[in-house]
Amino acid sequence: MAAIPAEDGFFMWADWFLASPQALLAVVASTAAMYAAVLIFARSAGVRSFAEMSAFDIAVTIGIGSTMATTIAAKTPALLQGVLAVLMLYALQLGVSRWRSRSRAAETAVDNTPILLMTHGGRMLPENMRVARVTEDDLRCQLRNANVLDHRNVQAVVMEGTGRINVLHSHAEPTADDIWVLQNVRDYSAG
Repeated sequence: MAAIPAEDGFFMWADWFLASPQALLAVVASTAAMYAAVLIFARSAGVRSFAEMSAFDIAVTIGIGSTMATTIAAKTPALLQGVLAVLMLYALQLGVSRWRSRSRAAETAVDNTPILLMTHGGRMLPENMRVARVTEDDLRCQLRNANVLDHRNVQAVVMEGTGRINVLHSHAEPTADDIWVLQNVRDYSAG
């Protein structure tokens, strides 16, 4: 195998770690432009654009971040293509959120349904935990995070459709009004 001449090897390494002043200026300009575009689109779309209330919201957030990174750091896609892609992601998020608010079928199609992992008195629901792929150690971690020392004070632990786990705990007995919060939560152990 032929050896790479020293100057060719140097330029190969230099291409990997260094950039021309023009390339650096392009990164600065595209970063500022993408930042401004996302700020304008987010302000236009409203607070909902930052919410991670559904799986679709999370997908849009990841898509926006990925589009920004690619547009900022690479020649392709061009800046205008990146801005248009981000605009389309915001428009899709707005459209889907409006569709979800008007149609239960749309909400069911787009959202993951929450799953009950632990019920009143801190009773674990192994079948639900298996479906959600959550272990006892995962639950203990979430209980500690929610400052629960006595698992018997747990009213419910719910894995939301976004993957976030919420712990509801109290010393009081749950009332009929409290059950409203758990209305759309799946419980596979109920049969």
